[in-house]
Amino acid sequence: MAARLTTHELIAEHRPTLDQALETIRTRAYWSPHPEHPKAYGEHGSLDAAAGKAAFDALLGTRVDLGQPGTDDWVGGEVSPYGIELGVTYPHVDADTLLPAMRAGQGAWRDAGAEARAVVCLEMLKRIGDRTHEFAHAVMHTSGQAFMMAFQAGGPHAQDRGLEAVAYAYAEQVRTPDTAEWTKPQGKREPLALVKRFTPVPRGIALLIGCNTFPTWNGYPGLFASLATGNAVLVKPHPRAVLPLALTVQVARQVLTEAGFDPNLVALAAERPGEGIAKTLATRPEIRIIDYTGSTAFGDWLEANARQAQVYTEKAGVNTVIVESTDDYKGMLSNLAFSLSLYSGQMCTTPQNLLVPRDGIRTDQGPKSYDEVVADLARSVDGLLGDDARANALLGAIVNPDVKARLEAAAGLGEVALASREVANPEFPDAVVRTPVIVKLDGARKYWEGADDEAAYMSECFGPVSFAVAVDSAADAVDLLRRTVREKGAMTVGAYTTDEQVEQAIEEVCLEEAAQLSLNLTGGVYVNQTAAFSDFHGSGGNPAANATLCDGAFVANRFRVVEVRREV
Repeated sequence: MAARLTTHELIAEHRPTLDQALETIRTRAYWSPHPEHPKAYGEHGSLDAAAGKAAFDALLGTRVDLGQPGTDDWVGGEVSPYGIELGVTYPHVDADTLLPAMRAGQGAWRDAGAEARAVVCLEMLKRIGDRTHEFAHAVMHTSGQAFMMAFQAGGPHAQDRGLEAVAYAYAEQVRTPDTAEWTKPQGKREPLALVKRFTPVPRGIALLIGCNTFPTWNGYPGLFASLATGNAVLVKPHPRAVLPLALTVQVARQVLTEAGFDPNLVALAAERPGEGIAKTLATRPEIRIIDYTGSTAFGDWLEANARQAQVYTEKAGVNTVIVESTDDYKGMLSNLAFSLSLYSGQMCTTPQNLLVPRDGIRTDQGPKSYDEVVADLARSVDGLLGDDARANALLGAIVNPDVKARLEAAAGLGEVALASREVANPEFPDAVVRTPVIVKLDGARKYWEGADDEAAYMSECFGPVSFAVAVDSAADAVDLLRRTVREKGAMTVGAYTTDEQVEQAIEEVCLEEAAQLSLNLTGGVYVNQTAAFSDFHGSGGNPAANATLCDGAFVANRFRVVEVRREV
């Protein structure tokens, strides 16, 4: 089939966007080419709200046929956390047939060069962006995110992360010139002269293992980093969140075909219930790169067993906030309440442990005891979520039964400062919606005193569960922070303090233990949010993750440079 998209056309359209992305990752300033507001869509080929919803509805009960080789069955079974059975089926693959077909197109994709690969990837992102409303519903009904969060995090923010990965990939590949003339003087003899050509070559097939909660936001960095560096990518979605990544693969295959490349450079591997194909695929010799977001146990297994592959993991951590003092008590409580509530705490960046000195803190409203701080925070969360309509818009739905079980068990771990309550969702009566629970624990209480507080706060409790941990002093809080990050890892650390020495001590811990720190957030920026092109998501330097979204290290080892040299 003749190509309908030429590289020249794609460069003309997308090179300005790539250049702006390259400049932005250098300056770390704010920029996004993807509008956050739903009303911005509906022109220039993009779907508006009604068309996007209709496109999603039309997918229900259908088969997503990608035309992949090696399809031996059709699988599905996704049920929305809002109670809707999606009824969509996807290709189940015979890896022995599919993987050789994926490798076949890598030579032409490699030879196309870094710029061509980048602009093809940007065309994919543009087409995904045009369908943001459709993707938003797909993310909402697989992750349980409320619609606006699914729209923003699953749409423009995910697309930003994909573009960011393409920019880093391009920058790393062009760091070495395509060709060089090398001349070495030999005194009175003729100089030695060589012409050298340097070619970025892919490692092989990349395996993307998707997650349930943020299938696109967490999936796009690895997908586009691998693709932009010349690798084929096999997408293995979480079985509860297949649809957003299946649509992504569909778009990618269409663009590759129209640009004259092999569509099998991107393929989908859906699985039967309980099949667990991730382990099988991850250890195949053809798989040379793995991107994974999920539990620590499986992330550790991948790092230990997928020895033939370069493995990038984002696992789990125990995120901590130290509350030592503040000059905006109301703003602090409001900011923390939102951070604990957003998407029912089902974010890898949500704070879990709030370390508060048992003797209390200094505030602009006078001294506040530990009990007062915890009670005021509970009231702030209650006030934020008191209206059911607002609560539904912030909380979304509980993504799976495991999160619900952890939430219910948390109330038995200590004194409950804020009990979780059920919230009815009139639009989706079967949705499981719960407000956060805050449990008081004591950082000095040991197991032999009749309670195992430490076991609770030193373990990740993913979901709408937070522990208000009483500590003896700011110094003890800093020590506990250090131990938590070192032993358990953290995607985020927050702190509230007006004391310069305490701030320096916290910052030093985060620098030494490689944890991303947010200080004294009281406005509209929250500890569990990160912005593409500017913020680093994770550090790769503590047990929570071995990689960062996104930096040069995230892309540079996805390719190697091969040199061919000739005498002049």
